[in-house]
Amino acid sequence: MATTLGAFIAGGIAACGAVTATHPFETVKIRMQLQGELQEKGLQPRMYKGPFHGVSVIVRNEGVKGIYRGIGAAYIYQMILNGCRLGFYEPLRQTITSSIFTDSKTQSLGVNIFAGAASGILGAAAGSPFFLVKTRLQSFSPFAPVGTQHAYKNAVDGMRQIHKTEGFRGLYRGVGAACVRTGFGSSVQLPTYFFAKRRLVKHLGLEEGPVLHLASSTASGFVVCCVMHPPDTIMSRMYNQNGNLYKGVFDCLGKTVKTEGILAIYKGFLPHLARILPHTILTLSLAEQTNKLMRRFEAKILPAAIEDQV
Repeated sequence: MATTLGAFIAGGIAACGAVTATHPFETVKIRMQLQGELQEKGLQPRMYKGPFHGVSVIVRNEGVKGIYRGIGAAYIYQMILNGCRLGFYEPLRQTITSSIFTDSKTQSLGVNIFAGAASGILGAAAGSPFFLVKTRLQSFSPFAPVGTQHAYKNAVDGMRQIHKTEGFRGLYRGVGAACVRTGFGSSVQLPTYFFAKRRLVKHLGLEEGPVLHLASSTASGFVVCCVMHPPDTIMSRMYNQNGNLYKGVFDCLGKTVKTEGILAIYKGFLPHLARILPHTILTLSLAEQTNKLMRRFEAKILPAAIEDQV
């Protein structure tokens, strides 16, 4: 295992590689979550009907640039979120396990879930302003608008406008929903990944390598999407709101379900799945490789005494 800093950097780099490939489906997901917001079922528009239809609509009207709106903010957010999630997970898990069990290598599902959720919440809170701006940039469309429209030139302009009109607190609008969403996802992502990995090795005899990483990541990505999508929908709406349409997480959830029905919290599920499966696979598979590279790099620059401590 690389040092905490090394794992943070390795996790961030891996996530940036993954988001480059999956950002278009994230854009479609956000727009599908926002279309028909607080409108009764029969009155809801369906400009974006699915992951591939949504991509085609955006490319046709806005070009390739349209599906990559907010990519700069996404890179920064992914560096922070996954740097924390992958960098702090193992140190947190080992620390908690050592305080409960005699052997820090003991695997406890409860401890793993807590460590995953805690590391994810840290990352979500730290990166929330960038996800806020990213969401607003991705939701904007001059051709097929859904939800509240925010005409920002770029991420920096978005930050400036939000701070000017809403103050510093405005940059952290919806951070509670972000922590719930990421806590849910992170609580199952790494525990599910390592659980699937151990079972595949034990029962199918798979060896360490790309096939094992791919299979484990796929299982993890599907579980994450199922668990995380409802709070993800709430977060998207809270981030994109103008003024105080929603007072908080439960107010947003209540208004959404009351007006649009319970299935509204699963709007955009297919593009989310189309985005999160390759994203999880790429992030965790790339993290395995970037961690190896980081360990080699640290072995060359760190004294042996420090290496033994980490």
